[in-house]
Amino acid sequence: MSFAVVKSLHLIFMVSWFAGLFYIVRLFIYHTEAQEKGTETKKILSDQFEIMEKKLWWIITTPAMILTVIFGIWMLVLVPGFLEMPWMHLKLSFVALLLIYHFICQKILFNLKKGKFNWKSNGLRLWNEVATLALVAIIFLVVMKDELNWIKGTVGFFAVAIALMIAIKIYKRMRSKKAEL
Repeated sequence: MSFAVVKSLHLIFMVSWFAGLFYIVRLFIYHTEAQEKGTETKKILSDQFEIMEKKLWWIITTPAMILTVIFGIWMLVLVPGFLEMPWMHLKLSFVALLLIYHFICQKILFNLKKGKFNWKSNGLRLWNEVATLALVAIIFLVVMKDELNWIKGTVGFFAVAIALMIAIKIYKRMRSKKAEL
Protein backbone atom coordinates (compact mmCIF):
# COMPACT_ATOMS: atom_id res chain seq x y z
CA MET A 1 0.00 0.00 0.00
CA SER A 2 1.28 3.48 -0.82
CA PHE A 3 2.11 6.05 1.85
CA ALA A 4 -0.78 8.26 0.67
CA VAL A 5 -3.31 5.42 1.15
CA VAL A 6 -1.92 4.53 4.59
CA LYS A 7 -1.95 8.21 5.61
CA SER A 8 -5.54 8.60 4.37
CA LEU A 9 -6.67 5.57 6.36
CA HIS A 10 -4.81 6.88 9.42
CA LEU A 11 -6.65 10.21 9.14
CA ILE A 12 -10.05 8.58 8.56
CA PHE A 13 -9.72 6.39 11.65
CA MET A 14 -8.27 9.28 13.67
CA VAL A 15 -11.37 11.36 12.89
CA SER A 16 -13.59 8.43 13.89
CA TRP A 17 -11.63 7.92 17.11
CA PHE A 18 -11.96 11.57 18.09
CA ALA A 19 -15.66 11.59 17.22
CA GLY A 20 -16.11 8.62 19.55
CA LEU A 21 -14.08 10.25 22.33
CA PHE A 22 -16.04 13.50 22.05
CA TYR A 23 -19.41 11.76 22.07
CA ILE A 24 -18.69 9.17 24.77
CA VAL A 25 -17.96 11.86 27.35
CA ARG A 26 -21.16 13.69 26.37
CA LEU A 27 -23.02 10.42 27.03
CA PHE A 28 -21.26 10.17 30.41
CA ILE A 29 -22.50 13.68 31.24
CA TYR A 30 -26.10 12.84 30.33
CA HIS A 31 -25.86 9.49 32.13
CA THR A 32 -24.58 11.23 35.27
CA GLU A 33 -27.26 13.92 35.11
CA ALA A 34 -29.93 11.22 34.69
CA GLN A 35 -29.16 10.10 38.25
CA GLU A 36 -30.89 13.27 39.50
CA LYS A 37 -34.21 12.19 37.96
CA GLY A 38 -37.02 10.22 39.59
CA THR A 39 -36.53 6.47 40.09
CA GLU A 40 -38.43 5.30 37.01
CA THR A 41 -36.97 7.93 34.66
CA LYS A 42 -33.47 7.36 36.08
CA LYS A 43 -33.75 3.60 35.38
CA ILE A 44 -35.02 4.07 31.81
CA LEU A 45 -32.37 6.69 30.96
CA SER A 46 -29.52 4.79 32.63
CA ASP A 47 -30.38 1.59 30.76
CA GLN A 48 -30.50 3.48 27.46
CA PHE A 49 -27.24 5.34 28.11
CA GLU A 50 -25.49 2.07 28.98
CA ILE A 51 -26.56 0.58 25.64
CA MET A 52 -25.45 3.68 23.73
CA GLU A 53 -22.12 3.90 25.58
CA LYS A 54 -21.37 0.22 25.04
CA LYS A 55 -22.09 0.34 21.30
CA LEU A 56 -20.21 3.59 20.75
CA TRP A 57 -17.19 2.38 22.71
CA TRP A 58 -16.83 -1.15 21.33
CA ILE A 59 -18.13 -0.69 17.77
CA ILE A 60 -16.68 2.74 16.88
CA THR A 61 -14.28 4.33 19.35
CA THR A 62 -11.98 1.47 20.35
CA PRO A 63 -11.70 -0.10 16.86
CA ALA A 64 -10.97 3.38 15.43
CA MET A 65 -8.27 3.91 18.08
CA ILE A 66 -6.66 0.57 17.24
CA LEU A 67 -6.72 1.27 13.49
CA THR A 68 -5.40 4.81 14.00
CA VAL A 69 -2.42 3.40 15.88
CA ILE A 70 -1.86 0.61 13.35
CA PHE A 71 -1.86 2.98 10.36
CA GLY A 72 0.28 5.50 12.30
CA ILE A 73 2.89 2.83 13.00
CA TRP A 74 2.67 1.73 9.36
CA MET A 75 3.50 5.29 8.26
CA LEU A 76 6.53 5.30 10.57
CA VAL A 77 7.66 2.01 9.03
CA LEU A 78 7.26 3.43 5.52
CA VAL A 79 9.10 6.66 6.44
CA PRO A 80 11.43 5.85 9.36
CA GLY A 81 13.04 9.28 9.08
CA PHE A 82 9.98 10.74 10.83
CA LEU A 83 11.27 9.25 14.09
CA GLU A 84 14.35 11.47 13.88
CA MET A 85 12.28 14.65 13.82
CA PRO A 86 11.65 16.49 17.12
CA TRP A 87 8.07 17.40 16.22
CA MET A 88 7.26 13.69 15.83
CA HIS A 89 8.53 12.97 19.34
CA LEU A 90 6.21 15.63 20.71
CA LYS A 91 3.31 14.39 18.57
CA LEU A 92 3.85 10.83 19.79
CA SER A 93 3.88 12.14 23.38
CA PHE A 94 0.47 13.71 22.79
CA VAL A 95 -0.73 10.47 21.21
CA ALA A 96 0.47 8.58 24.31
CA LEU A 97 -1.47 11.02 26.50
CA LEU A 98 -4.49 10.52 24.25
CA LEU A 99 -4.23 6.75 24.70
CA ILE A 100 -4.18 7.29 28.47
CA TYR A 101 -7.25 9.54 28.06
CA HIS A 102 -8.94 6.76 26.07
CA PHE A 103 -8.38 4.19 28.81
CA ILE A 104 -9.48 6.58 31.55
CA CYS A 105 -12.71 7.02 29.57
CA GLN A 106 -12.98 3.23 29.43
CA LYS A 107 -12.62 3.08 33.23
CA ILE A 108 -15.38 5.69 33.56
CA LEU A 109 -17.53 3.55 31.24
CA PHE A 110 -16.99 0.46 33.40
CA ASN A 111 -17.72 2.43 36.59
CA LEU A 112 -20.96 3.85 35.21
CA LYS A 113 -22.05 0.33 34.24
CA LYS A 114 -21.46 -0.70 37.89
CA GLY A 115 -23.48 2.29 39.10
CA LYS A 116 -20.40 4.18 40.35
CA PHE A 117 -20.70 7.86 39.48
CA ASN A 118 -17.31 9.20 40.60
CA TRP A 119 -17.42 12.25 38.32
CA LYS A 120 -19.86 15.16 38.47
CA SER A 121 -21.23 16.49 35.19
CA ASN A 122 -19.14 19.69 35.42
CA GLY A 123 -15.97 17.64 35.86
CA LEU A 124 -16.91 15.56 32.85
CA ARG A 125 -17.50 18.72 30.82
CA LEU A 126 -13.95 19.85 31.57
CA TRP A 127 -12.65 16.32 30.92
CA ASN A 128 -14.31 16.44 27.49
CA GLU A 129 -12.11 19.40 26.56
CA VAL A 130 -8.89 17.42 27.12
CA ALA A 131 -9.44 15.48 23.88
CA THR A 132 -10.08 18.76 22.05
CA LEU A 133 -6.80 20.18 23.34
CA ALA A 134 -4.95 17.04 22.27
CA LEU A 135 -6.52 17.19 18.80
CA VAL A 136 -5.58 20.83 18.29
CA ALA A 137 -2.03 20.29 19.55
CA ILE A 138 -1.49 17.24 17.33
CA ILE A 139 -2.89 18.95 14.23
CA PHE A 140 -0.78 22.08 14.78
CA LEU A 141 2.33 19.96 15.32
CA VAL A 142 1.82 17.99 12.13
CA VAL A 143 0.88 20.97 9.98
CA MET A 144 3.51 23.36 11.37
CA LYS A 145 6.32 20.85 11.69
CA ASP A 146 8.56 22.80 9.36
CA GLU A 147 7.91 26.14 11.04
CA LEU A 148 10.43 27.47 13.54
CA ASN A 149 7.75 28.51 16.03
CA TRP A 150 5.79 25.24 16.43
CA ILE A 151 7.13 24.73 19.97
CA LYS A 152 6.19 28.27 21.01
CA GLY A 153 2.79 27.80 19.36
CA THR A 154 2.12 24.58 21.22
CA VAL A 155 3.20 26.02 24.58
CA GLY A 156 1.15 29.16 23.90
CA PHE A 157 -1.89 27.09 23.02
CA PHE A 158 -1.74 25.18 26.29
CA ALA A 159 -1.15 28.39 28.25
CA VAL A 160 -4.34 29.81 26.73
CA ALA A 161 -6.19 26.55 27.48
CA ILE A 162 -5.10 26.64 31.12
CA ALA A 163 -6.09 30.30 31.39
CA LEU A 164 -9.53 29.46 29.97
CA MET A 165 -10.00 26.63 32.47
CA ILE A 166 -9.07 28.96 35.34
CA ALA A 167 -11.49 31.59 34.01
CA ILE A 168 -14.27 28.99 33.79
CA LYS A 169 -13.63 27.95 37.41
CA ILE A 170 -13.70 31.59 38.59
CA TYR A 171 -16.91 32.25 36.66
CA LYS A 172 -18.53 29.12 38.10
CA ARG A 173 -17.63 30.16 41.67
CA MET A 174 -18.95 33.68 41.08
CA ARG A 175 -22.19 32.30 39.66
CA SER A 176 -22.72 29.91 42.58
CA LYS A 177 -22.02 32.70 45.12
CA LYS A 178 -24.51 34.95 43.31
CA ALA A 179 -27.12 32.16 43.40
CA GLU A 180 -26.62 31.80 47.17
CA LEU A 181 -27.47 35.47 47.71
